[in-house]
Amino acid sequence: MHCQWNSTYYTPAGRRAATFETNQYSLVRGWLEETGYTVIPVRFAALCEEICMHEEFRQRFPDYAHKMHHIFICELANETQKAPTEIDEMQDSCEWVAIASLENLKILPKVLGENIQDVLKGTSPVFLGSEHIEYNHG
Repeated sequence: MHCQWNSTYYTPAGRRAATFETNQYSLVRGWLEETGYTVIPVRFAALCEEICMHEEFRQRFPDYAHKMHHIFICELANETQKAPTEIDEMQDSCEWVAIASLENLKILPKVLGENIQDVLKGTSPVFLGSEHIEYNHG
C-alpha cells in the first residue's frame, strides 16, 4: 500500500488478527479488505517487531503502538479485484509494485525494507529484529 504520514512510504497490506483468528486467515482477510484482492499464502517469510516510543502517539493510537509483523510470501488467487472495504486513514492508495523496483522505495517497517530482497529470496523464515521507532509510520 502507498501511504502518507509524515512522509510517503509503502507497506504490505494486512490487518491485526481478531481473537481466535489464525495469522493466515487474518492475512487473507486483510488483503481482501484493504486491497480488494484475494491472496493465497505460500510461505511464512519473516517476523519483525516495532515499538513506537512517542507517548502522545501511544495514547492516541494504542493499537498501532506495538506491532508484530508476520510477513508472508503470497500469490494472487485470481486477477479479479473487488472494492476495498477497510482503508486505513493513512492509506493514500494501493498499488502493485515490481519486485525489481522495491529497493528504490521507502518500505516500512524499515527493517523489512532494508532486507526485502533477502526475505523474498530466502527459503527459511527469518527474524528481522525489534525496532524502537519515534513515530509509527514515516
